[in-house]
Amino acid sequence: MTWHGSAYIALMLLLVLGAAIPLGAYMARLFQGRITALQSVEHGIYRVCGIDPLREMGWQAYAIALLLLSVIHFLLLYAILRLQFYLPFNPQATVGMPPMLAFNTAASFTTNTNWQAYTPESQISNGAQMLGLAVHMFISAAAGIAAAAAVMRAFTAGNLKTLGNFYVDLTRITLYLLLPVTLVATVALLVSGVPMTFAPYASAHTLAGDSQTIARGPVAFMEAIKEFGTNGGGFFNANAAHPFENPTIFTNLLENWLDLVIGFSLPIALGHMIGRKREGVALYAVMAIILGFGIFGAYAAEASGNPLFTHAGVVAHSGNFVGKEVRFGIAASASYNVSATGTSTGAVDSFTDSYMPLGGAVPMFLMQLGEVSPGGVGSGLYTIVIFALLAVFIAGLMVGRTPEYLGKKVQAKEIKLAMLAFLILTVSILGGAGMSLLTKSGLGSLANAGPHGLSEMLYGWTSATENNGSAMAGLSANTTLLDYGLGTAMLLGRFAFMIPALAIASSLAAKQKLPPSSGTFPTDGPLFIGLLVGVIIILGGLQFMPADMLGPLAEHFVLVAGKTY
Repeated sequence: MTWHGSAYIALMLLLVLGAAIPLGAYMARLFQGRITALQSVEHGIYRVCGIDPLREMGWQAYAIALLLLSVIHFLLLYAILRLQFYLPFNPQATVGMPPMLAFNTAASFTTNTNWQAYTPESQISNGAQMLGLAVHMFISAAAGIAAAAAVMRAFTAGNLKTLGNFYVDLTRITLYLLLPVTLVATVALLVSGVPMTFAPYASAHTLAGDSQTIARGPVAFMEAIKEFGTNGGGFFNANAAHPFENPTIFTNLLENWLDLVIGFSLPIALGHMIGRKREGVALYAVMAIILGFGIFGAYAAEASGNPLFTHAGVVAHSGNFVGKEVRFGIAASASYNVSATGTSTGAVDSFTDSYMPLGGAVPMFLMQLGEVSPGGVGSGLYTIVIFALLAVFIAGLMVGRTPEYLGKKVQAKEIKLAMLAFLILTVSILGGAGMSLLTKSGLGSLANAGPHGLSEMLYGWTSATENNGSAMAGLSANTTLLDYGLGTAMLLGRFAFMIPALAIASSLAAKQKLPPSSGTFPTDGPLFIGLLVGVIIILGGLQFMPADMLGPLAEHFVLVAGKTY
């Protein structure tokens, strides 16, 4: 580790955490309907779409509206991908995707996962990228933030019967948050050298006399929303390691900032909405602690280099540079990749498959914790709120008090729904990875044997279920088993957790809001922050420890012993 590497990470975190405070205050006003600068445009959208902005929705209506929109857009994206050969903006005459790959990709972008089992340069047209994928990057991000806003409203008062209007939330989040920042970030990326064009791929003649095709397209706009909406799907197969997506250390820092800032802003918004800012800061602190330890842990693992070199008598002072871009270095690469798995982004500027075992274990473990550091846009907030409910429930059991959180009593119904949501994800990850490793098709998808092969498969199912989208490059995912299996896992990971979260919010909203008393366990101080970090690590991570012991941790001990596999 170097001082300038640590300084880069500190600067990135400072920029993110500093910006999250005013952005969180702005988002609270947005969710409360107090931002009206584009009111005429907003109401024009309502008239065209037949939306009654005054109609409030209970949690069932809110969830049905969200699911219905997702189903419609899943089908539309599937059709675009299958029929892209006949659609406009296809100068390369790219043919339609086969059914299993189109299903996987449609599920991926509908759920904010952006898992890519295809090669973008050769298997998807510019038109499908913009009209299909980019549109879903906005919709899936806005839907996640809307669900978080609905959960926040449950704590604002007592005896509530509604959680807002999904269509109004979706419109306002897109219009006042996602679109403006994306446009500004697009210009910044354009100025920095990221292309934005609908022209055909360029042809060049090399010095060796050969011809070369250079892929290009509407990259800058997609790159901006890819990061800001924690989507992660790259225009190029190399994702943010490609110089057309991420040409300089400045763009790397900008994209890392875009990736994290909404996730850290949402707990601040929660504190403003309930009128208890310290409560939001406590959740914000938990997110920051977990992410900070993750980034510096991965950086330390990569900076220490490969133990096999030490056993061979080779000194590599620069650390493990395999799979990393020289223009970024180890610190910027580690912070980018860990940030992308602490959120649901999944974008990478270096290749996790080439990381040291412990360096690669950090991104996977952050996903297995439920992605709460700070998590996907929206999903990170309602996931950490559910962890907070479990934390106060456990604290209540230890001291014999009725658990409360933000003035709402936490009872059996909320805990049962919370555990149902978490267990569904666990079964999907461990069951899916185990099933795949028992099949010939699953084993055939692995590029490596031994513990690293287990890590590749476990990482893939973790990434899909947690709606992350990153992968270890050694996993060949475009097979019938993994296209349909991982596609189903993405849908479960998104909706089998989001729907119970909305049900929990409705149950809490209907309860009386209690003022703090001398018997209330404080949830805005260091004690609660420490308890919540412990609950997240134990409940979120311990269930995966046996599998992790056989995967990345076993890899580490093999390498330390100077062995190969």
